[in-house]
Amino acid sequence: MNDSDVTAPGEATTDPAAATGAAPAHESAAAPAPAAPAKVHVSWAELDELVAGLAERIGSAAEYDILLAVTRGGLVPAGMLAYQLAIREILVAAVEYYDDEGETREEVLFHHFPDPELLRGQRVLVVDEVWETGSTMAAVVARVRDAGGEPTIAVLHYKPGRSLVPERPHAWAAEVEGWVVYPYKAGR
Repeated sequence: MNDSDVTAPGEATTDPAAATGAAPAHESAAAPAPAAPAKVHVSWAELDELVAGLAERIGSAAEYDILLAVTRGGLVPAGMLAYQLAIREILVAAVEYYDDEGETREEVLFHHFPDPELLRGQRVLVVDEVWETGSTMAAVVARVRDAGGEPTIAVLHYKPGRSLVPERPHAWAAEVEGWVVYPYKAGR
């Protein structure tokens, strides 16, 4: 079954097999696998709305001592969120898990990470643009905890069906399944 075969609640269907969830008579049981979810393109205006919604879910800036932006994708939303929450203390973790074609590395690579002394005893708001497998954020959060920081995880988009780690973000603006293309990523 593909997305065009799904009937929304309250929407009528003309195929009795579809109404019961059974495969239509013209489809074999070994139908090809559904196509990958479509890309989700986010405009600047939508990005602004997502960040504002995330700020509402996160709470007050008084709850955090530092914002930690995860590069590269988390830099722009983290900066926007810092303005929304009036947070001025911003650190950056240069982390790589996905390449420019969307393929993953075998493990999360840290190009640089804040000195543990900057995180010790701090309430750290960790921000990235998307939680796909959760592997990047799990590695970042482990380092924050190892440094003695208390992390809170915030992402714009959460993909619960793709997550491979037991943890999940504390706050997210929206759930998606497809690859998200943000306006600041030059169409990638």
